[in-house]
Amino acid sequence: MEMTKEELLSRLNGVEWNDFEVKEAKSEVPKTAWETVSAFSNSYGGWIVFGVKERRTAGKSTYEIQGVEHTEKIEQDFVTVLRSNSKFNQRISVQIAKFDIDGKSVLAFYIPMSEYKPVYISVPSNTYIRIGSGDQRATEYEVRAMQRDQAFGKKSNEAVFGTCYGDINQGSFQDYRAYLRAFNPDLSYNTLSDTEFAVKTGIMLNGLLSVGGLMMFGNIDAILRYNPDFLIDYMEIPGTSIQDARTRYTFRIQEQENIWEYYKVILHRLRTRIDNPYSPRPDGIAPDDNTRLYCIREALVNMLAHADYFSEIHSTVRVFDTSIHLQNPGSFPVNLNILGQTIVSQPRNPNILRFFRLARLSENGGYGIDKILNWKNLTDCAVTIESDITKSDVRFELPINVNQHQSTSNDVNDVEKLLPERVLTLISADSHISIAEIAETTNQSKSSIDRVISVLKKSGKLIRVGSARSGRWKLI
Repeated sequence: MEMTKEELLSRLNGVEWNDFEVKEAKSEVPKTAWETVSAFSNSYGGWIVFGVKERRTAGKSTYEIQGVEHTEKIEQDFVTVLRSNSKFNQRISVQIAKFDIDGKSVLAFYIPMSEYKPVYISVPSNTYIRIGSGDQRATEYEVRAMQRDQAFGKKSNEAVFGTCYGDINQGSFQDYRAYLRAFNPDLSYNTLSDTEFAVKTGIMLNGLLSVGGLMMFGNIDAILRYNPDFLIDYMEIPGTSIQDARTRYTFRIQEQENIWEYYKVILHRLRTRIDNPYSPRPDGIAPDDNTRLYCIREALVNMLAHADYFSEIHSTVRVFDTSIHLQNPGSFPVNLNILGQTIVSQPRNPNILRFFRLARLSENGGYGIDKILNWKNLTDCAVTIESDITKSDVRFELPINVNQHQSTSNDVNDVEKLLPERVLTLISADSHISIAEIAETTNQSKSSIDRVISVLKKSGKLIRVGSARSGRWKLI
């Protein structure tokens, strides 16, 4: 990272920056500089400039160049602390630039984003983050989020001890394989046996499921044994925000078996809310599609592939009458200020992203940000992306359409209320229908259908005649 004299002067004459901080530092290194070092290291990096005094008047900053005395000593004092373990919990790299402005010496130090967070002063409670143009002490929750980020790009590839091939949900697994054969037919893995496929794709490692393989295709019981907080939420809320909602929600997704099942059900619901042109493909999206649904799908896959699944908060999609919000635990690992520039892909969960890419459901490089931002071109409505230490948000404003489906408290698609009735309807049409077929038809997990069947039996509306394999259902 380099900065020219012209860029420095431009910043001093411009607005406040979240990656730029000035310090007077006339004769010594100011104590507040260490807080800024911690904050930049724990955020996206930034410049600390010595020799400039900030004056605030009526909430606005102006800058006066005063210069640094004994530049070599101050530079050496500052760099020595950064390169030792005397103050911080790790050594910090730094890039130095020197400027002469009107005969006054100015020192600029670039502090990069640390690969190993948190960076703190002496003890973890002295961890700082950058919020706006200021340094703030991180909360315990934010510190824990940074500690989890130390496993960024690695966790999903780890093996889960105590798991085996039997913990894979075969309905999800076979559905995924069928999807690959349909939409990526030239993939060489399509001809492999199930166990060979699981190994080649990274679902299994040395006889154990990988973290990503378990969460993407595992049985929910096995997932919850490993990660009791696993949950992905989707709600349709009547109104323009939670605050003005007429009711809490009119639809909320039921628990699904794994990420793959959540993806299918959520995309199915989103498709009903988006103006989507006809496509001959059964998933409604052509390979080189450029529709609104493609933008939304890219954001959904991005959310599922880059989520911090071990956070206390959950990945959540909220659909309002005028907007769609996707909130994800975990920050974007790139500075959002450089959106639109070339971004090197560094996924949080590499193998989960790979599973989506094998199915041609995600960009081959980067984060698909360009596809998400294309929403503005297609709809003339805003799409905003925000991120902090603990979470990231993507918000799509919806175009006004008088024919657009609006949520109501009597929503006929309210699956939570109508699922038992729908199951009975399917059984009355085919008494030999299997639970797997009911689940596929209703876009629900088999465990959800099992629960509905159990309730119907207990209420005396349904019985099973004969064996599980060759028997039939009977309505009472």
